[in-house]
Amino acid sequence: MFALLRTFSWQDLRHHPWRSLAAMVAVMLGVALAFAVHVINASALDEFSQAVRAVNGQPDLELRAMQGHLDEALYARLATHPQVARASPVLELSAVAAPAGASGAQAARVPLRVLGADALLLPAVAPALMPRPWAQADRLDLFAPATVFLNPSALQALGLSTAPGGADAPLPQITLHTGQQRLAVRVAGTVGAGGAPLAVMDIGAAQDLFGRGGQLTRIDLQLQTGTDRTAFAQGLRALPGWPAQALLAEPGDAAQRISNLSRAYRVNLTVLALVALFTGSFLVFSVLALSVAQRAPQFALLAVLGATPRQRLALVLAESAVLGLVGSVAGIALGTGLAAAALRLLGGDLGGGYFAGVQPALQWSAPAAAIYGALGIAAALAGGWWPARAAQTLPPAQTLKGLGSASARAERGTVGLALVATGAVLSFAPPVAGIPLAAYGAIALLLVGGIALLPRGMAALLARLQPLAARHALPLLALERARRMRGSAAIAVGGVVASLSLAVALTVMVSSFRGSVAQWLDGVLPSPLYVRSALGSPGSEAALLPAGFAEAVAALPGIERVQPLRASPLQLDPSRPALMLISRPLGADPARQLPLVGTALPVPAGSLGIYISEAVVDLYGLAPGMQWDGLSRAFGTQVEAPRFFIAGVWRDYARQSGAVALDRADYLRLTGDARTSDLALWPREGADLAALQQAIRALAATQGAGELPLDFASASAIRERSLHIFDRSFAVTYWLQAVAIGIGLFGVAASFSAQVLARRKEFGLLAHLGLTRRQILAVVAAEGAAWTGVGALAGVLLGLAVSVVLVHVVNPQSFHWTMDLRVPGWRLAALCAAVVVSGTVTAWLAGRAAAGRDAVMAVKEDW
Repeated sequence: MFALLRTFSWQDLRHHPWRSLAAMVAVMLGVALAFAVHVINASALDEFSQAVRAVNGQPDLELRAMQGHLDEALYARLATHPQVARASPVLELSAVAAPAGASGAQAARVPLRVLGADALLLPAVAPALMPRPWAQADRLDLFAPATVFLNPSALQALGLSTAPGGADAPLPQITLHTGQQRLAVRVAGTVGAGGAPLAVMDIGAAQDLFGRGGQLTRIDLQLQTGTDRTAFAQGLRALPGWPAQALLAEPGDAAQRISNLSRAYRVNLTVLALVALFTGSFLVFSVLALSVAQRAPQFALLAVLGATPRQRLALVLAESAVLGLVGSVAGIALGTGLAAAALRLLGGDLGGGYFAGVQPALQWSAPAAAIYGALGIAAALAGGWWPARAAQTLPPAQTLKGLGSASARAERGTVGLALVATGAVLSFAPPVAGIPLAAYGAIALLLVGGIALLPRGMAALLARLQPLAARHALPLLALERARRMRGSAAIAVGGVVASLSLAVALTVMVSSFRGSVAQWLDGVLPSPLYVRSALGSPGSEAALLPAGFAEAVAALPGIERVQPLRASPLQLDPSRPALMLISRPLGADPARQLPLVGTALPVPAGSLGIYISEAVVDLYGLAPGMQWDGLSRAFGTQVEAPRFFIAGVWRDYARQSGAVALDRADYLRLTGDARTSDLALWPREGADLAALQQAIRALAATQGAGELPLDFASASAIRERSLHIFDRSFAVTYWLQAVAIGIGLFGVAASFSAQVLARRKEFGLLAHLGLTRRQILAVVAAEGAAWTGVGALAGVLLGLAVSVVLVHVVNPQSFHWTMDLRVPGWRLAALCAAVVVSGTVTAWLAGRAAAGRDAVMAVKEDW
């Protein structure tokens, strides 16, 4: 009997290879995309973590300031602490490097992380940072002034050799730009740390070179054996005179912060990639359901010959497992190739920007491959379960007499309604560890429930369309068959409904996000012209404009008004990414300067008003009207600490980790630091912009900034560049969406082709009744149009329901920002039209193949 069952399955696969191939391709693409996304993210995160470990070394604890720098006096207290075995001071700065003598717009500028460290302590604390002098360098160059050691990526970016010249060759020189400074330094060797471009030098030399005497960025601590870290940290905070701004962190917190920050993006990409696998599961269902329906007499004959219901169930499940296994193996191979190509061509950030500049090597994992392969097999088994149940429960006697399908029960839709209702309730559940797991489950239940309701919905809709076709024979024939065979129709279009609904949901989500970002940009870019330093990213030390520069620009004759802005990182919690502290003139009406969500609250006397982004509300559990003591600690002194009152919440799409805005006058009183990151300029009417830009550059030179390069950008250019970055970030989404649609259409083509080819006898009978071949093809095409039309309508309605969950639940829980729902009607109409046309053409082409056979011989098979 088992040999007979194996032969039975093999004959079906052999006689219907295209049908089986469609299901295997769907599983293969789903597994390939999901596994590729996993490999890319795992490789990028591993590379980033290795770079962080190399730079941060192997301390037990790190002491940092919440903002700004630490006083060097803390190092003396910690180095002599009885529980500290070793304390290593570090000064970290950001700069932009260029080859010595390079100038002009074509000069290569490389963002460079500069670390000043004690070379005598590095072998024990951070061996990857230990300088390795070149042959022509002096051994005391480890401590020489204006001398750096570069890692391999910095050498490559600056076009320097890993070992230039011989023992008598001069050491190469580079120029470092940071803020107002332009400094010439020698390159005396290399360091082994990987990651982004990095320079290491002696800490005393770094303090002298950059004018940072008495300042430290962090102190790495190695504790005595047996010291309890928690008790040690509590003891430090209890010391008299211990600064409130000092923050103790674990060495792995930096990598963990990036992991947490990128986790939502990585999970969403993985879930999106699994959409193709979800669609493939429906395609397996369609293929096997059609196969079981066509082979019902053979299954009945097997039952008569002794095959038990359990054996028939196992037979269909075995067929689905074979489809899943072959598709999964091919998918793992294809996913590996896709990941390798993406890492080589695009790096590891996949458009998200979390790992920009990282070029990771492929990290292939056998356990991960096994997991994603098992997901492919599980998806195929899930798709084959209901067809297997149909094969198990079919009545042998009635089926052999041709009556097996006549007793099908009317679909009540109870299960579908229950799934949809459960999904709706689940969408209100909170996230789990920052991941909207319940929302993903809600989306899955909505999709499955909506597709389960498809036969009932098709019956209701086609019944309403019947009076419109009552006076026309051919449309009535097509409509009646589609209505009475709605079970087969639901099977045929189930895959396309799944893929179309997800495509509609993603289209609405992306359009809503893009429209909200565009509206937000219009609000945060009020001035026509902006200027900033070209020496680094906003918030870094290298990118700051000198104090007094904003006032000097405002005094130029071509300028009507200037609004300075300062962005600086603020680390309140070692387990969370740094906030961005933004100071700008807010005036009496902050709503004119910030895109507030709701109205601003009046600030109580004696408090400073601040405005937090939506991400801060979620990450720190804050709300308008509260006092923020954690922020007060960051600006507190031994005598007093300012009181910060949360006066409002604003929408910020630029910083997922959160931002805090306060008035510039308050910031200057707290810090006394008048340097700025950006200037918003309002030129006078009729002013020559080119001459104005030249005047500002000349002013920068007279302000002590030397050859400080400036970037000028109009509001429209910034808006266009920001939207381009947005589109690049969602490029992967578009591709995955297209793949899901392609799989759905492929499934419709396979199902339609198989069903139409199985209706040769029906076409022969219609030909005997007087219908021409052209009329038969018209009936088939009309059936295809009716089926896919109903499927497109169901897909749009289901997709709109899913889009509401994506926009109002998944995005706020994943990225901590809200957006307005926007439905792009014309794009959705074009998407539906493409699906209907594809289904109609597929049915027509399949009908040509079936109707082209000899009609007399087709009918004679029943004699």
